[in-house]
Amino acid sequence: MSILNTSEFEISAFCLFGIPGMESINIWISIPVCLMYVAAILGNCTILFFIKTEPTLHEPMYYFLSMLAFSDLGPSLSSFPTMLKIFLFNAPEISPNACFAQEFFTHEFSAMESSVLIMSLDRFAAIYNPLTYTSILTSARVTQIGLTFSLKNILLILPFPLTPKHLRYCKKNFLSHSYCLHQDVMKLACSINKVNVTYVLFVALTGILDIAFIFMSYVLILKAVFSIASQKERLKVLYTCASHICVVLIFYVPVISLAVIYRFAAHSSPVMKILVADVFLMVPLLMNPIVYCVKNR
Repeated sequence: MSILNTSEFEISAFCLFGIPGMESINIWISIPVCLMYVAAILGNCTILFFIKTEPTLHEPMYYFLSMLAFSDLGPSLSSFPTMLKIFLFNAPEISPNACFAQEFFTHEFSAMESSVLIMSLDRFAAIYNPLTYTSILTSARVTQIGLTFSLKNILLILPFPLTPKHLRYCKKNFLSHSYCLHQDVMKLACSINKVNVTYVLFVALTGILDIAFIFMSYVLILKAVFSIASQKERLKVLYTCASHICVVLIFYVPVISLAVIYRFAAHSSPVMKILVADVFLMVPLLMNPIVYCVKNR
């Protein structure tokens, strides 16, 4: 027991990383990070502003788009400031409570974005039966769906910041990324928490269900499209799904890559892990407004 006590201690602060080996140019790295931060905030706020003020955009698809924009703002406000603090002021420390809170918001809004991407069902309803589309997806029903998504994800992710608060750490406080991720924090714990590992697996399976729903939606969409006789009409219908397909790929490719690195390439280059995690955070927040604003002038 004495050996265990000497190997465990309470952490007063975690240390985050910028990009290993590039500390001397942190100030230059901060410039594109800052520009991406501003662009993500302005882009998503612009989408929310126009959807709210433009009556012609008060449709189910744009309500789902506003949910997506809102879910993008969460990580922007919770994680980008920490990254800028590292690159601008060379200040990598973050208190445990701030880290756990950041961990919650990062995973919560990512789960929310994953859920909102099931709006492919909206595209299927519009393509399969356009005459009853507006009667099926009313404003009240879309609001109910959004609230259900939010409540489900809050309850799902809430254990993430609570679990690390009750663990002790093995004289290590260096995290692997520029912001706090649950799997990164849990690696520092002295003992393996089997309940937590099982729960993380359960959360991952819910994400897989989201992917499965999106895949099934597009199978049904393609079936409906190929039932259309005119090739021109087929292409026109598929074009309405183009932006959603782009956003799905932009979101899930980094998520799956990060999961694969943690599961099968634990000893891979730290730089690769950091870059993939930064892409997972930054690229969807920046690209989603661009994709939808180009598609909907």
